[in-house]
Amino acid sequence: MRFPLQRDARLILAVQALRAFAYGVGSVLVGIGLARAGLPPTRIGLVLAALVAGIALASVVLARYGERVGRRRAYAGLLVVMAISGTVFALTASLPLLVLAALTGAISSDVVESGPFTSLEQAMLANGPSEDRLRLFGTYNIVATVAGSLGALAAGAPALLGIDSPAAQRFLLVYPICALAAVPLALRLSGDVEAVPSSAASVARSGLHRSRGVVMRLSGLFAVDSLAGGLVVQAYIAYWLSHRFNASTELVGGVFFAIGILQAVSFKAAVWLGTRIGLLNTMVFTHLPSNVLLAAIALAPNLGTAIALLLGRFALSQMDVPARQVYVASLVEPDERTAAAAYTNTARYVVRPAGPIAAGALLGAGLPGAPFIIAGLAKCAYDVALYRVFRRVDISDR
Repeated sequence: MRFPLQRDARLILAVQALRAFAYGVGSVLVGIGLARAGLPPTRIGLVLAALVAGIALASVVLARYGERVGRRRAYAGLLVVMAISGTVFALTASLPLLVLAALTGAISSDVVESGPFTSLEQAMLANGPSEDRLRLFGTYNIVATVAGSLGALAAGAPALLGIDSPAAQRFLLVYPICALAAVPLALRLSGDVEAVPSSAASVARSGLHRSRGVVMRLSGLFAVDSLAGGLVVQAYIAYWLSHRFNASTELVGGVFFAIGILQAVSFKAAVWLGTRIGLLNTMVFTHLPSNVLLAAIALAPNLGTAIALLLGRFALSQMDVPARQVYVASLVEPDERTAAAAYTNTARYVVRPAGPIAAGALLGAGLPGAPFIIAGLAKCAYDVALYRVFRRVDISDR
């Protein structure tokens, strides 16, 4: 990293690593902890729904007011909220308190989230020269994936130590521990991470202004892609491999571990490719073949072929992520980056829960392979539409 944000970038990556580790632990223990605390399924569903709604709500609020508050203050404030909310999840089974904590948007049940923290981090990291962004965002995604995976692995510690509920729930105190450790790092960020107004008139504005139409079109396309992805979440893939080919739990776990490794490697490959063929081309021309492989999984005649198609698909499917994040940051004015990241991330997040519901309906109709075909075709349509709409857009001056 050869730009003034070098020190700030290291601080942001350190905060992200702490946060991703906590989220990795939570991705395993939140749902299990709620169940072992004696909450009925309907209440567990309500808390999980509140987590999704909270991330969407917090992202929208950040999009509207983030630049006005200031990126550094918003970043440190979110970390404090994460510490408080995580403490609630670790120490109580009270439904009202859990829902309230979930609605803050500072807790995630996913290993790698796309919420208010991500939006702020992407906006701050994008302040450097454009030639450095893709490499930095590739590193950013590798750190998130590795730290989150280590957190998920660490979540098995209570079971290995023979600790059962409710004591295992206390391991969620990793949220306040990591968050409070990250606050001093966030406070050390320099003013270089703040937005630079694109004009004197924009000082009085917040959120989107000049790029509103472009961001809304992009958000709509991202929503289609995310909805299709929701049809084939890893939980459904695990079920399908077991149901269709009698794959063992150990084998599925090994496949998912290999997928994680491939995704981490693919982020580095995306950096190399993006510097040679451009951001939009990297997004489309890696994503499109991965979606063809996704649709083909439904037609696999045996377990070996299905696994090979899965690994091929995931080796390509995440290469668009760093390119997409840099593209969004480069597409808008500098003082719109927080809002643009927040709106596009929210668009992806809020529609995704509908995918598993649709997959369940297709499963109930006796069509277990249909989600792969529908998701693959829908994602191919997204790739084509994205290329047609944005192929002539110039981002070289951002």
